[in-house]
Amino acid sequence: MSILKGVGVALVTPFNEDLSIDFESLTKLVEFNIDNGINYLVVLGTTAEAATLSDEEKKQVVKHIIKVNNKRLPLVLGIGGNNTLEVKKQIEETDLSAFDAVLSVSPYYNKPSQEGLYQHYKLLASTGKKIIMYNVPSRTGQNMEASTTLRLAKEFPNLCLIKEAAPNILQYFDILRKKPEGFSLVSGDDEYTLPVTLAGGDGVISVIGQGYPKEFSTMVQLAFDGKVKEAYEIHNKLVEITRLIFAEGNPCGIKAVLAEKGIIKNYLRLPLIPASDALYAKIKEEMATL
Repeated sequence: MSILKGVGVALVTPFNEDLSIDFESLTKLVEFNIDNGINYLVVLGTTAEAATLSDEEKKQVVKHIIKVNNKRLPLVLGIGGNNTLEVKKQIEETDLSAFDAVLSVSPYYNKPSQEGLYQHYKLLASTGKKIIMYNVPSRTGQNMEASTTLRLAKEFPNLCLIKEAAPNILQYFDILRKKPEGFSLVSGDDEYTLPVTLAGGDGVISVIGQGYPKEFSTMVQLAFDGKVKEAYEIHNKLVEITRLIFAEGNPCGIKAVLAEKGIIKNYLRLPLIPASDALYAKIKEEMATL
């Protein structure tokens, strides 16, 4: 699935002070990323605070991003949940004509077995849509093991990619080593992007990438070109800011970065809150060195 290669960014949803959606800032954010070399955009992921958007707001965000993007970059739409039948229904009933794939997180909270995870994605594959599996144990409470991912990848060609965010990098390497032809892995962890890309991954779906699109895209391209030393120079520069933006959870850190850059306003919807004054000061200080 080479169209989704390089740096995809999981866009935030900017809010106004009254917590309504700030569409003007959303336009600025999309343009900033397109202008600075991002390869594709991910709409309504976790970073978008999708859990706190109403169905109507989700429709408005999708419509707005499609319009602003104007077919310039490939688009991916987040549709996930822990009710398998409902997720399948949503995928089937959503107009996906503007999207290149659906990003679907593994079921959270329920903690299914490996066989349960297999059956979940098997049912989603039956929709016939291109689906990116998303394994993020820190959020779901359950790791999808490499063996389960590989089993799905071999059996269902439309499960074409995994966004892997397991805390153990060896799991990424196991998938890359044994994956079938035509199946891709991207990092779901910003800090693992470079080693995973060098090991044969197809890049990243990133959070920090939307704050530093030029730098992050350049780093990944250098990795594709085998320019390891130059790629690591950029990686090492961005490590500190990458760690800082996740220090109090996502997306409070990246919203602080984007607010400091004048792209969005620094508002989040409960239960998430903006970065603490101490963290904001550290982010500001680190940004000044970049």
